[in-house]
Amino acid sequence: MDANLTRGVKNLLGNPKKAILKLSIPMMIAMLVQAMYNLVDAIWVSGLGTDALAAVGLFFPILMTMMALSNGIGIGGSSAISRRIGEKNKKVADNTAVHTLFMGLLVGLAVSLPFLPFLKNIFLSLGAKGKVAEMSTDYARILFAGAIFVFFANIANAILRGEGDTKRAMYAIIVGSILNIVLDPIYIYVLGMGVVGAAWATFTSMLISAALFFYWLLIKRDTYIDIVFKNFHPDGKIIKEILRVGIPASLAQLSMSISMFFLNLVVINVGGTDGVAVFTTGWRIFSLGTIPLLGMAIAVTSVTGAAYGAKNAKKLNTAYMYAIKVGMVIELVVSLITFFFAPQITLAFTYSREAKRIADDLVTFLRWMAINYPTVPLGMLSSAMFQGVGKGETALFITITRTIILSVFLAYLFGIVLNLNLIGVWWGIIIGNTLGAFIGFSIGRLTIRKYRMEFKLITAENPGKKDI
Repeated sequence: MDANLTRGVKNLLGNPKKAILKLSIPMMIAMLVQAMYNLVDAIWVSGLGTDALAAVGLFFPILMTMMALSNGIGIGGSSAISRRIGEKNKKVADNTAVHTLFMGLLVGLAVSLPFLPFLKNIFLSLGAKGKVAEMSTDYARILFAGAIFVFFANIANAILRGEGDTKRAMYAIIVGSILNIVLDPIYIYVLGMGVVGAAWATFTSMLISAALFFYWLLIKRDTYIDIVFKNFHPDGKIIKEILRVGIPASLAQLSMSISMFFLNLVVINVGGTDGVAVFTTGWRIFSLGTIPLLGMAIAVTSVTGAAYGAKNAKKLNTAYMYAIKVGMVIELVVSLITFFFAPQITLAFTYSREAKRIADDLVTFLRWMAINYPTVPLGMLSSAMFQGVGKGETALFITITRTIILSVFLAYLFGIVLNLNLIGVWWGIIIGNTLGAFIGFSIGRLTIRKYRMEFKLITAENPGKKDI
């Protein structure tokens, strides 16, 4: 192996099992820290009262859309970079990184600057009134103006992930999250900036994260990928390859919000507002249990992408199956902890007098959802594998089938049509997610079997290449 390769690239091209672990662990840690920041941020803002919570809540779907777009382009670029590294085609890998960066920055400008003058009208149209409309506008104006830094940080993070450098990707996320946690109370309360302070804390942390990536990629230049702008020429083939994974990845993230919207409609129909409180609180807890899989999904995309680029079906299959096995073991442990400690977990979210009335229903929800954990890796990591090999549309199909088509339909069927109420809704979500996960896994296995045949033909035609 070339001595000039970075440690991350050596991991990508080496033992797929070790690569999955070495790339997964830093991202798992980063995701956990980021989740902690999101929780702490909500706690600080809640201290400002319901108007502040409403103001931030109104901007949340817009923020999620921005994040989905930047993350989607990043995943598309990261996937393409990994495949070029697997092909040992550094020149195209470098060019792909530059394309990804330019595309991300252009989209960031397109979805932020044109809307700045109309933010208040947007929030008024969403139903905000008086003080809430003013607070939402002030909060959004800061983050819209800083959207370019958000997009740059997410794209640069993806470029590092594409070359297997998840440690520095982790460092930047942790630095940004901890800085945000520290700055929130300072800006909000010490400096008396209120909800605008929360926006400035987020902006500052993203600016620092972006500065770290700028230093690593464009000043220190010790990465495998070289970002060189002077020789850049738009290449339709590269753009298409990035978008083929990037657009479905963005839509997949947005589909989660769509799924939650429809499930909320079903839940409120059978369980009223208390049912929604149980579902939204319980789902937040459930999502925390799947955070390790988000880190593994990033590793799967990079490692399977490199294996696909090298036309190495054995490594591709090993990385995919090993990740799923490790993921299922992790989620089985999470499942057992959730099931047996559901009352204790519930207590942290129902300690107030008003919330105590949903405690028993929340315990029931968590214990039912514990069944769901071990099958999640089958669907989530199958989607990640398809992103790695450049089949973004298949990854999107798996996600939508699992989260919207089956889960929402079965929740409606069991909860409303069969009149099984909230328990029926929980059954519908579990069965829908489980069926969707097995469908995704089955498609994944069939696809890798097809690649084995294709790569054997390539090896037969090019005896110099071995599928080892």
